Amino acid sequence: MDRATVATLTAPGSYFEAFEVGAVMKHARGKTVEPLENVLITNLVMNTAAGHFDEHMMKTAPFGRRVVFGGVTTALVVGMASQDTAENALAEIGMTGLRLKSPVFHGDTLYAYTEVVAKEEAEREDAGIVTFRHFGVNQDNVVVCECVRRVLVKRASHWRPA
Repeated sequence: MDRATVATLTAPGSYFEAFEVGAVMKHARGKTVEPLENVLITNLVMNTAAGHFDEHMMKTAPFGRRVVFGGVTTALVVGMASQDTAENALAEIGMTGLRLKSPVFHGDTLYAYTEVVAKEEAEREDAGIVTFRHFGVNQDNVVVCECVRRVLVKRASHWRPA
């Protein structure tokens, strides 16, 4: 990623008009994955895969240790992106193309980036639809997760306080 093309945005002003197709944002915060988060969320969604819980068994598996559940990875990446992409969201329309590209382990630190892929008119005049491509990288800058997300976002012309 060329740092000159990456903007950092943390904004309550992230209305529809503010997003430019082709822009890439590096989100402000990173997040180190704690074992508690992986185990808690994995249990809450009733994922019983031993790869997330059984350290002893995983010592002889290809990665040699437990792997973070992909749902946790995805939630963290989209969550970090939300401050800049969902602050003025009216509705989440959909998420497609989810790819878990590299394993995440306890203690890894994740960072999120977002590319604005498209903007389109909505059926309502007070909002528009923005399509984002989110991707997360670990502390070694290895892409671990990516997805495409469509969001109905408020227009400043209708919603910004006077």
